[in-house]
Amino acid sequence: MKLEIFRTLWGYRGSWQQALDEARAAGFDGLEARIPEDAGQRAEFAAFLRRENLPYIAILFTSTPVLPLQSATPAEHLTDFADKLALAAELQPRFVNVLAGNDRWPLAQQVDFFGGALDIAARSGLTCSFETHRARSLFNPWLTLQLIEQLPDLRFTSDISHWVVTCERLLDDPADDLGAFVERVHHIQARVGYDQGPQVPHPAAPEYAAALAFHQRHWEAIWRSQQARGYTGTTLTPEFGPDGYLHHLPFTDVPVADLWRLNAWMGQTEHQHFRTFIDQQTSDQP
Repeated sequence: MKLEIFRTLWGYRGSWQQALDEARAAGFDGLEARIPEDAGQRAEFAAFLRRENLPYIAILFTSTPVLPLQSATPAEHLTDFADKLALAAELQPRFVNVLAGNDRWPLAQQVDFFGGALDIAARSGLTCSFETHRARSLFNPWLTLQLIEQLPDLRFTSDISHWVVTCERLLDDPADDLGAFVERVHHIQARVGYDQGPQVPHPAAPEYAAALAFHQRHWEAIWRSQQARGYTGTTLTPEFGPDGYLHHLPFTDVPVADLWRLNAWMGQTEHQHFRTFIDQQTSDQP
C-alpha cells in the first residue's frame, strides 16, 4: 500500500504555485482545499490542477463554512450538498471531503440526512468521505457509531482530534471500541489533539508524546483496516491550522509555531511512520 500526503490550504494566503512548490519540496503529493466559490477562480484552479497534473482533495461544507447556519434544515443541507458537488466535479478531485450536517439534530434526523446524502453522492459519481468534526453531525464517536448501525455504507475522514477534545480525553479506554468506524475510514486528517483542545502547540513536544502516540496508533489501525479492505493506496493530510487552533502568546498575539513547519513536520514524520508500519507488516509475514 502506498501513502500519499496532501497539503492543506487552510489559512494559506500565498499563491497556489508557491503552495505547491513548498509542498513538493517537503515531499508532499497533492493539495487539499475548499472548492472556490467564484466561477472564475474555480476555472483557474481547475486549469492549474490539470497543468500540474496535481492530485486534489476537495473540501465541501453543507450550509455555511465552518459552522452551519443553525436555522438550516436537513433538506436545505441536502440541496446545498448536491449543488456543491456539481461545482466540485468541475475540479475532478480524487474525492470530496465533506463536513456535513449539524450537531443539534436528533438521531432520527441524522439518519434521514445521511441516507439522503449517500443517495446524492452516488448520483454525482464522486467519492464522498464524511469528516468527523465538532459542530457537525459527526461531532462525537457515539453518535457516529449509531449512524453506522443504520447506514453501514458511510465512509469517513478521520480527524480524531475533534473527538478527543469533545470527549475530553484520549479515546484509549478498553471500552472505547471504534472498530466499526475504523473499518470505514477512507482518509486521514493528521492533526494531534489533546484533552483540552483540538491542536497541540507542537506534536514534537515531549509533553504531548502520549497524545501523538495515541493518534498514531489510531492511524495504524486505519491502515491495517484499509489493507484488509484491499486498498492499494491511502491518503493523509496534516491539518494543523489557524483560527484559534494555533496557540498564540497572550498580549503579543505571536504564534508559538510556524504553521507550515508544523504541517511539514507532521507530513515527514508520517512518511517515516508509514514506512516503519509497512516494514513491520512485511517482517510479520511468515
